[in-house]
Amino acid sequence: MTGKGGTGKTTVAAALALALASEGKDVLLCEVEGRQGIARIFDLDPLPYEERRIASGSNGATKQGNVYALHIDPESALLEYLAMYYKLGRAGRALDRFGVIEFATTIAPGVRDVLLTGKVFEAAKDGRKGKNARQYDAVVLDAPPTGRIAQFLGVNSELAGLAKMGPIKSQADMVMTLFRSKRTAIHLVTVLEEMPVQETADGIAELQEAGLPVGSVIVNLVRPQSLDADDLEAVRRDQVDESTLEKALAAAGLDGGPVLVSTLLAESRDHAERRALEDAQRTLVQKLGRPTVELPRLASGIDLGGLYELAGLIKEQML
Repeated sequence: MTGKGGTGKTTVAAALALALASEGKDVLLCEVEGRQGIARIFDLDPLPYEERRIASGSNGATKQGNVYALHIDPESALLEYLAMYYKLGRAGRALDRFGVIEFATTIAPGVRDVLLTGKVFEAAKDGRKGKNARQYDAVVLDAPPTGRIAQFLGVNSELAGLAKMGPIKSQADMVMTLFRSKRTAIHLVTVLEEMPVQETADGIAELQEAGLPVGSVIVNLVRPQSLDADDLEAVRRDQVDESTLEKALAAAGLDGGPVLVSTLLAESRDHAERRALEDAQRTLVQKLGRPTVELPRLASGIDLGGLYELAGLIKEQML
């Protein structure tokens, strides 16, 4: 899951994980940017570098799946990598104390991305082994923003010049095989505004050029469409009769004085303008040629109940 900053990609990634769990699947929800966004959304303490159950699928599912979360940081991933391939247990931790691990993951960003994506690859493998290894039906990755997604997922290209052979190169090749396979879909989150929609279009083109599989475009934070086209046009043309509106408010038991009426009309004009902008951007999204999912702006904000609501909409439109 990728998208321009501010479009709600972490929220949508979490909702997708819940939607899959509601179909009876065990899902791993991963993040790699160090923001602890998953913990904040689920109202949890900061997540450690380990797979931890954080939620279950919605009630009513025939077989209820679970959502597990994993916060992946490059330093922990490198320590694990050194222990796995070079048997550097205590020695690796000593390097970490001297700051060598942080230095290595900062000075070689290609290696950093290999380590982050490599951990996702390990979680997605069939027949995982280990003390607490769990087999997942799906892995949802809250990935970096659209502007960096092709670079991040194109780990094999990023590694060119850094490693021509050896275990790091082999891991990068295996990761790329997974990312370019039919098992993977890269979904892009946008909102109906000019810059995010343009960045989504650019991201799709870049991913396709890199041979990476593009999934759906998820339009998030869509405003309610409670006014039909005729009402919106009347608002735009200032053709709403104020006395009629005042009477309607009174009939609903509200004090429809002039101040309230003028405030409502001002809000209506703003809403009508925003709807016109959204409709224009929606047309551009439809021209991208990808399946589209629309998720509403929730008046109550995002809490666990809101996540389950979004998960239900994703299940209806996408799964």
